[in-house]
Formats: sequence, structure tokens, C-alpha cells
Amino acid sequence: MHSTLIVARMDLGSSTDVAKLFTDFDATEMPHLMGTRRRQLFAYRGLYFHLQDFDADNGGRLIEQARTDPRFVGISEDLKPFIDAYDPATWRSPADAMATRFYHWEAGE
Repeated sequence: MHSTLIVARMDLGSSTDVAKLFTDFDATEMPHLMGTRRRQLFAYRGLYFHLQDFDADNGGRLIEQARTDPRFVGISEDLKPFIDAYDPATWRSPADAMATRFYHWEAGE
């Protein structure tokens, strides 16, 4: 499994609106097309964390293909009033907001 974590800024009062946007988006075939297995959204003191798990790391190929889908473009636009880049000076795409994992552990079977 491969995971990504996007970090941004969000007012805590927007969490209901953001959750609704993703509820609607995840009810479509888009998560499947992107290879998404699980999505979790977190908020903490003005920060937004978007944890997404995928079956495998395909080098972002599925995400890149999905980026031109009108549903992907639509949710990106719909989130703009609620989600701000963590560092607007360096943000060009969601890849610029991804945290770098520096430790991983999981239980053996």
C-alpha cells in the first residue's frame, strides 16, 4: 500500500463543507479510477491533513490521468474557498503540499 499526506490550511468551521464535497466525490467512480483505497481528512489548529491510501505506488500515473477529469477539476475548484496552500509562495500543485514520510512501521501478520 502507498500513502500520501497533503498538508494545507483550513478554518475548522469549514470541515463540514469539505467533508460534504469529498462525500459526493467519493460516491463517484473517481476514487477507483485514481486507485484510492481509503481517504481520511483531519484538522488541527488551522491545518488540514488529507491522508490517501492507494493499492500501490504507480508513480502517480493514475492521479495524473485523473487530473483532467471534469470531476477532479470540479472538486479542486470547489475546495478553493475552504482550503489554502500551506505555503502559497511555493505551491504549484498538490505535490508541493505533500508531506515526506521519514519513518514507517506496521505490524507483521
